[in-house]
Amino acid sequence: MDKANASRRRIILPALFLLLLIVGLLIWFAEEWMRYLLLYLSTAVWARKLVSSLPIADRVARRFVAGETMNDAVATTRDLNGQGMLVTLDYLGESVTNTYEAMDARDEILRLLDRIDRENLNANVSVKLSQIGLNLDEQLALDNVRLIVERAQSYDNKIRIDMEESAVVDITLDIYHALRYHYGFDNVGVVIQSYLYRSAGDVSELIKEGAWVRLCKGAYMEPPHVAFSDKADTDSSFINLTQMLLSEEARERGVYLGIATHDEKMIEASKDFTKSNNIAADSYEFQMLFGVRRDLQKSLVDDGYKMRIYVPYGTAWYPYFVRRLAERPANLWFFISNFLKR
Repeated sequence: MDKANASRRRIILPALFLLLLIVGLLIWFAEEWMRYLLLYLSTAVWARKLVSSLPIADRVARRFVAGETMNDAVATTRDLNGQGMLVTLDYLGESVTNTYEAMDARDEILRLLDRIDRENLNANVSVKLSQIGLNLDEQLALDNVRLIVERAQSYDNKIRIDMEESAVVDITLDIYHALRYHYGFDNVGVVIQSYLYRSAGDVSELIKEGAWVRLCKGAYMEPPHVAFSDKADTDSSFINLTQMLLSEEARERGVYLGIATHDEKMIEASKDFTKSNNIAADSYEFQMLFGVRRDLQKSLVDDGYKMRIYVPYGTAWYPYFVRRLAERPANLWFFISNFLKR
C-alpha cells in the first residue's frame, strides 16, 4: 500500500507542478496580450471614434475625468472644495511629439493657474514633464516647467512634478533639484513610487531637503530588476516610506506628505502610525483619484483627515484612460469595480 501511495505521489506531484506552471504561463500571457491590446487601442483612431460614440462613453469619462474643458475642471474643483476636499488639477496629455505641442501644453497650464487664482479655488497643479517636452529636449522641459512654477509662485500656489516611468526618474529628480536649488523655488514638489527598489534611497535624500512629496505605489510596467513585482512587497515598501516621510526627522525638516492610495490597508497603517506617534492630522494629507472610492474619500473627510482629489481634464481623456489600463491590465477590474461603486 505504501509503495502504491508513493507511486501515486511520484505521478501526482510532477503533474500538479506542471499544471500550476501552465496556469501561471497562461495568466502571464493573457496579461501581456491584454497590455499590448490596450496600448494599441490607446492610439487607434477608429477605436477612439467608436468608444467616443457609445452612449456610455461620456458617463465613463465623466466618472474619472472632470471633462474636456477648463470650465469643466473648475466646476468639479468648486464642487469638491464645497465638500471639504482639496484638489490637484491635471491637464491631460503625456508625451508630445513636437515643440509646438509642448508650448501649447505649457500655456494651458499657465492659464489654468490664472484661473485657479481668479476663481479662488483650493487647488494646485500636477505637471508631467513629458507633456512639456522632456522626451524632445531636457532643457525645453526645464524652461517650460520653470515658467509654470514661477507663475504658481506669483499666486502663492504650488506645482507637483509627476513621476513617470523608471527610465526618467533621474532626469525628473534633476529638474526638480534645479528648480529648488538653482532657481530657488520652494513651491515645487515631486512624486515617489513605492514599487521602485530605489525609492528608499530617494526618500532619504528628500527628507534631508524638507521636500513636499506625493507617495504612490506606481502603475507603470517595469522590469523585475527595477521594481517589485509582488504586491505584498510594494505594500511593505509603501508603509516603510510613509513612516520615513512622517518620521520626527522628516517633520523637523519640514517634509509634507501626500499619501496617495485607495488601499484601505495602507490608509489604516498610516493612521495607526500617526496616532501612535501623536502626529497631527493636518500635517499630512490623503490623496485619491477623482471618481474612485468616493465613499472612502467622504469618510476620511468626515473623520477630520485632509483629502486631496487628483482631477484630470482635457480632450485626451481617451488615451489617458486606456493607457492607465495598459500600464497594468489589473487596473481594468479596478476601474470597472469603482465605476459600479458610489
